[in-house]
Amino acid sequence: MIGYGAILVALAGLLMALPHFISEPYRYDNTSPGGISLTIKDPRWVGAWWLGFLIAAGAVALAAIPYFLFPKEMPKEKRELQFRRKVLAVTDSPARKGKDSPSKQSPGESTKKQDGLVQIAPNLTVIQFIKVFPRVLLQTLRHPIFLLVVLSQVCLSSMAAGMATFLPKFLERQFSITASYANLLIGCLSFPSVIVGIVVGGVLVKRLHLGPVGCGALCLLGMLLCLFFSLPLFFIGCSSHQIAGITHQTSAHPGLELFPSCMEACSCPSDGFNPVCDPSTRVEYITPCHAGCSSRVVRDALDKSQVFYTNCSCVAEGNPVLAGSCDSTCSHLVVPFLLLVSLGSALACLTHTPSFMLILRGVKKEDKTLAVGIQFMFLRILAWMPSPVIHGSAIDTTCVHWALSCGRRAVCRYYNNDLLRNRFIGLQFFFKTGSVICFALVLAVLRQQDKEARTKESRSSPAVEQQLLVSGPGKKPEDSRV
Repeated sequence: MIGYGAILVALAGLLMALPHFISEPYRYDNTSPGGISLTIKDPRWVGAWWLGFLIAAGAVALAAIPYFLFPKEMPKEKRELQFRRKVLAVTDSPARKGKDSPSKQSPGESTKKQDGLVQIAPNLTVIQFIKVFPRVLLQTLRHPIFLLVVLSQVCLSSMAAGMATFLPKFLERQFSITASYANLLIGCLSFPSVIVGIVVGGVLVKRLHLGPVGCGALCLLGMLLCLFFSLPLFFIGCSSHQIAGITHQTSAHPGLELFPSCMEACSCPSDGFNPVCDPSTRVEYITPCHAGCSSRVVRDALDKSQVFYTNCSCVAEGNPVLAGSCDSTCSHLVVPFLLLVSLGSALACLTHTPSFMLILRGVKKEDKTLAVGIQFMFLRILAWMPSPVIHGSAIDTTCVHWALSCGRRAVCRYYNNDLLRNRFIGLQFFFKTGSVICFALVLAVLRQQDKEARTKESRSSPAVEQQLLVSGPGKKPEDSRV
């Protein structure tokens, strides 16, 4: 079944790349003089977006081949299943029912028998499983440690879903870098840090022999450090550059007071988007028409050609403007920013193994499979589905200029970078804070349970000593055990 699932995933990747081959995604005006001269820094650059799906689909299909070489049933699992079926047959036999009637059984034996039925629930029929399921489900949901750990994992998964979906776009807009460079940095820094965090968390649990209280303390410490290293992210970023007609300051840039009266005679389209930049004042115009340019010049360089627009009536001193958006003056901050993000991701992933151990150790043995299933169900429903929608809605509120399509908003052209950074990082900070609170409650509950267990043990110790004194020296040690 795992192999077939991997094949289905590969087919889904192929289907996602199929629209590129059956449609006409790229339409350019080939009749324009000089041809098309887009670069990867141009906001209209699309690139081979479908190539990643094809590579991933091929890799998944190759990884699925070994799964088809496994047997249908493992030898050890087959013997275990046969043993459990025999136990079930003996338990349900009429002779066994007559021998162990309810009137002759003690309450402890009855409870033990019911737990045994739950433990072999995977081999029950559908009707038998339906009868057992509600009791096990309620028993699992009433467990405070399980619920708090799952809620903390929901917060972490919400943070991860928003980061994985919108971090490339955030870096591209915040630091004025290309989409390919943003994804390259994320692949080289963020993903390895996640792997390191998970591995280190597992090593600490094993080497230090951490119990439930130790695992809770490790989770809380990791999230507190992650929260601490997230604070500088609010202050690392680039402010929005000046855009004529959208964010203009006439006192700082004398060329902007001419806008938009200087290009009224040009009849510029309102939905056009072909940004140009004035290198001298670092002012960006939506199109060459909005800059009042009337001529286009292509200058060939060693490795690429540069497009300039001249005779621009809306530009100060009539300077030529360069095709494309203006470069950011703080693009070098993207590496420190991503290093802090990667460090926070590693510290957050440090909680992965200990939190999973808290779930496995906190529920009964027969309920572990169901508990893990409920955990992943909550993660999908409460984190991975709504989190991208929440992050996307928050990012849309920071837009300052929308492109229109058929009179409706289509895509955001320019964002308020300061507001974008505060809201995106603020959402991440909110989910991290929720996870810290949940892990703090988990640690408090675990310490309370440990304290109650020690108190109970100290109260029972005098009774044990008295029983040992009453038992004579001639009795065997096994008879005096409690």
